[in-house]
Amino acid sequence: MKITENMTIMEVMNMDRSVASVFMKFGLHCLGCPGATMESIADAGRVHGIDVDKLVAELNKFFEEK
Repeated sequence: MKITENMTIMEVMNMDRSVASVFMKFGLHCLGCPGATMESIADAGRVHGIDVDKLVAELNKFFEEK
């Protein structure tokens, strides 16, 4: 499955909890907060000043290498 910026953080986390390391690398440490279940990756990226394209690329790389 391809990760997109429209998915929520929790959707991705539910695919494999060890992907948390990628989110943490980008400064998204509050993976259990309510925002993680409601906000898209794009929304979280904008709020936290993260390059969403790079984050999505890293997430997809993580799953490709599994």
